Amino acid sequence: MSDTQGEPNRLIDETSPYLLQHAYNPVDWYPWGEEAFEAAREQSKPVFLSVGYSACHWCHVMERESFEHPQIAELMNRWFINVKVDREERPDVDQIYMTAVQLVTGRGGWPMSVFMTPEGAPFYGGTYWPPVAQQGMIGFADILAKINEYWQQHKDECVSKGKEMVSAIEEIQLQQQVKSMLKEDLLSHAADEVLKAADWTHGGFGTAPKFPHPVDLKMLMRCWKRFDNEKALEFVRLTLDKMWGGGIYDHLGGGFARYSTDQIWLAPHFEKMLYDNAQLVPLYLDAHAATGEKHYLTVATETLDYVLREMTSPEGGFYATQDADSEGVEGKFYIWKKSEIEALLGDDAEMFCRCYDVAEGGNWEGHTILNRTDQFDAARQESGLDEVAFEERLRQCRDTLLDAREERVHPARDDKHVLAWNGMMLSAFAQAAGMTGEPRYREATEKAGEFLLREMRAENGLLWHTMKDGQRKIPGFLDDYACFIEGLTDAALAVHNEAFLNAAVQLSERMIEQFYDDSAETFLYTPRDHEKLIVRIRDQFDNAIPSGSNLAIYALLKLGQLTGIDRLTSVAVKALDTVSGAMLHQPAGMGQTLLALDRYLGPVETLVCAGADASEVETIARELRNRFAPLATVLPLTESMANWPHLKDLVADKIAVDGQLTVYRCQGTSCDAPWVGKETIHQQLNTTT
Repeated sequence: MSDTQGEPNRLIDETSPYLLQHAYNPVDWYPWGEEAFEAAREQSKPVFLSVGYSACHWCHVMERESFEHPQIAELMNRWFINVKVDREERPDVDQIYMTAVQLVTGRGGWPMSVFMTPEGAPFYGGTYWPPVAQQGMIGFADILAKINEYWQQHKDECVSKGKEMVSAIEEIQLQQQVKSMLKEDLLSHAADEVLKAADWTHGGFGTAPKFPHPVDLKMLMRCWKRFDNEKALEFVRLTLDKMWGGGIYDHLGGGFARYSTDQIWLAPHFEKMLYDNAQLVPLYLDAHAATGEKHYLTVATETLDYVLREMTSPEGGFYATQDADSEGVEGKFYIWKKSEIEALLGDDAEMFCRCYDVAEGGNWEGHTILNRTDQFDAARQESGLDEVAFEERLRQCRDTLLDAREERVHPARDDKHVLAWNGMMLSAFAQAAGMTGEPRYREATEKAGEFLLREMRAENGLLWHTMKDGQRKIPGFLDDYACFIEGLTDAALAVHNEAFLNAAVQLSERMIEQFYDDSAETFLYTPRDHEKLIVRIRDQFDNAIPSGSNLAIYALLKLGQLTGIDRLTSVAVKALDTVSGAMLHQPAGMGQTLLALDRYLGPVETLVCAGADASEVETIARELRNRFAPLATVLPLTESMANWPHLKDLVADKIAVDGQLTVYRCQGTSCDAPWVGKETIHQQLNTTT
């Protein structure tokens, strides 16, 4: 990124770390807004739109090669009005123009580069371009010249092409598959279709690059539970084990990088995103509950501890991303030379290197990305240590290397708060708090929920999308509401906070009011009074984050079933029915709605725990939460919770029978005979699925 020599451009007044990285480019950047389009109309110039994000490696490369290049910047300034957008701040803009790029090129990615008319209609686009032609790729300078020449000589054709593109984008938003029945067949079919792309050697889907796909893995676990589909669970376990063992996982500090550049999960583009880790933590917790395997719980807690250590603000919110690069070199913070490890670990170095694939020549560009090898058992046997002592020795080695790594120059961190991602991480901490009882996770859940309600909710009850340095300027999008609603719902039950549940109900009503289209029985991504863009997008299919529409359906269904508020479940089921055809024909993009379908089909159960001893109640609640029962809600009943209006129907008359620990298992309005006493409860747990 640029140093601070020379005069800054208009981005100097922005709060986005990504935009500020470009504030001293010689390019005359505008932020997204009417000023840029007015300048384009007045000067009769096309607009060049560049979209990226702060942790994006190739975004940094294109900046260094092209946007800091004086001659290329001069061409950009002479021929175009140049607009720079942080996709994390403006996912609405990103989605519209990414659709355009995909229509033009058949693929997408970041940095995203789009040429459009002064009215915002795209007529050409792509992703990364090198500054000059190389390796079969046209150079960015040549593209600028060709686009300018065509604009000067064939402006009407550019405008006409732009109108065609807008129509095509609108048509994509309106596409609707013929509805299917909301039946179990959709789930079993989806599992079969998703598994067709399974890599049964290395885990994950497809070849390279390889992404985690957490929502698809969660769907497969639900199908294992519902249909006894052992292949589904086998594949999930394979994938989670390979990811944990690979270089995509940070074996020293915890947390996952965004994706692997290869098929075997070894070499990531080292950026860490809050949203990936927020989705992977619950997945590993579910795997622990389903299998009893301790290492899945370890991965989840190490990842949460990484978030607490490096991605949590003093006030309790969660930061957005960490960069792939440090000191201008991709992955430099994370990679090792064998000599460094030998100097730090001494006699333990040989054992550690054998376990974590450390060799003289390295395994990636002359260096080593730590990953778990198949030599653990052999190394342990040769060490003479038992399993516990051996793992403790390795943990001490990892701690030593982590301490040394902390002395390195850290990757840059994007410290803005994105509400949707914060809502997802709030859910992750709440689930971990409920399963482990760990005080630091309970505290993080409480603190984050209070912070987000205080800072990200406006006086009119609506939400903000992002906050940076105390500034909030973008209204919340659909996924902000949906993720925050689910996060508050989970947090309310995990830390017994009635205000969280009340807020979730209130925000659900605001979400329906702002985003739900009654006539089409579907959700739209932007609120009713949002800035007018070339189209109002629907956001139907899951990507790295599930779609806002699919998240909204799930959040409303979950909250409606918990509280008994019919309007919430009614809207959710109507919207679910609307996308039933897509679930049948494109299940790989509809994982979140398939989870909602599983919940809709039920049976949904509630387990109310009552007792005179609060610690006993919490202990049995943890045992219940550590089963894999994704359609079960566990309520450790406290004196205050018994009076929550939104739970009154669930907890009415649920008392500790004869003063003993008692569990009530209910499905719908029907409850089993209470399980009274620890012995009976444990007998029931052993016989109840």
